Amino acid sequence: MTPVQTAKMSNFRWVICGLLFLATTINYMDRQVLSLTWKDFIAPEFHWTDGDYGTITGLFSLFYAIANLFAGKFIDWMGTKKGYLIAIFVWSLGAVLHAGCGWVAMTVEGYDSIEALRMVEAGSEAAVAIATISVWLFLSCRLILAVGEAGNFPAAIKATAEYFPKKDRAFSTSIFNSGASVGALAAPATIPLLARAWGWEMAFIIIGALGFIWMGLWAWLYEKPAQNKRVNQAELNYIEQDNDLADAQNRDQVKEEKTIPFFQCFSYKQTWAFLVGKFMTDGVWWFFLFWAPAYFSDQYGYTSDSTMGILLIFTLYAIVTILSIGGGYLPTYFVDKKGMNPYLGRMRAMLIFACFPVLGLFAQPLGAYSAWWPAILIGLLGAGHQAWSANLFSTIGDMFPKSTIGTIVGLGTMAGGIGSMSINLGSGKFFDWAAAQGAGFTFFGFEGKPAAYMVVFCICAVAYLIGWSIMKALVPKYKPIVIE
Repeated sequence: MTPVQTAKMSNFRWVICGLLFLATTINYMDRQVLSLTWKDFIAPEFHWTDGDYGTITGLFSLFYAIANLFAGKFIDWMGTKKGYLIAIFVWSLGAVLHAGCGWVAMTVEGYDSIEALRMVEAGSEAAVAIATISVWLFLSCRLILAVGEAGNFPAAIKATAEYFPKKDRAFSTSIFNSGASVGALAAPATIPLLARAWGWEMAFIIIGALGFIWMGLWAWLYEKPAQNKRVNQAELNYIEQDNDLADAQNRDQVKEEKTIPFFQCFSYKQTWAFLVGKFMTDGVWWFFLFWAPAYFSDQYGYTSDSTMGILLIFTLYAIVTILSIGGGYLPTYFVDKKGMNPYLGRMRAMLIFACFPVLGLFAQPLGAYSAWWPAILIGLLGAGHQAWSANLFSTIGDMFPKSTIGTIVGLGTMAGGIGSMSINLGSGKFFDWAAAQGAGFTFFGFEGKPAAYMVVFCICAVAYLIGWSIMKALVPKYKPIVIE
């Protein structure tokens, strides 16, 4: 379909950006349901330890990593529209299925009510059996969730590359990527209250159902820019201003870009730079996403459904949401005002944002004075991560042809998933061990589990600077990949 001819440029690309924002918001709300319900609602029923939860979150990250090995290629193969629809259907189904885990565990173990599960003596063989079967059931649902969620960022980044020129991609990515923090912001204000009012099962069902609603909007509104009747010629010219394959009047004659073979992707330093950036930093974000509610419950006694608990998590992610969007604009400033190429501007911005997580070093010490200090400092850390992530994703659009973006993003997200598995699985085991040691384990003046939190916070604080340094060493200058 020929775009509508009008003098004034349409702005439908921002509608697409809004849809990507909604999908990412739903994505992160689905992830947050478990982290906001396990400590105060699910663990008492199934007798979970920190290690059990760490196993679930760690293996979820592994599932997510493996799925991302194929997700990007799948999105490139299926196309943005169909691939995204399939992805969100799968993860929404996985989210809803969590609600049945309690009933299945109760049936398998031969109990007639959830209350009977709760009354089993802690530490007994029966409690261990209940914990084991329930962990496996939740892992099965997390597997389905992970497979679907693996398609989110490859599809979103591919859609961004289709609808935005290079100079705007970091800003548009920061907008849709802020859905992660908005989802995390909305989650503590809704999920614990849903769980308290109707049970944790309904929290999974209601939040999971949002994905099915989004599917209808995406099917109705999304087409590639050149085929979308809502995009006029002026906007199409703007979107394709980087296109050096043909003149704007002859775009219909442009042949489809060649795709880089899968294994050939690993021959480029640009690929490895992206993999390192994701591996070193994704786990930090996921750690705080999964463990922040438990942290405030363990360290300060504020349950996820308490007023103070909700306010602390809400404040944390409010800071992330407000500050992260500006991070996508900073490289645009470096490009437009300082004359830098997109890659140099992005790397300069990423170095600035890599310094934000250093604030995490002070979260635990200042927490001795007030729980608000960790909430604020972790919020600043998270804002730095989101701004970093938006620019990191955009380096792919700068370096690789559009036909291969989904594949590269999928590989990077796989690397991030492996990093996330390491920190989440390791943290759960570490917290159980440290709690058992008590005063026998000390670090920076803290004892037991607080000392373990301090250790993890230190790791998170330096991860970004290490990642940036390796990326810069691998790709010191702007060098796009050209397929002959």
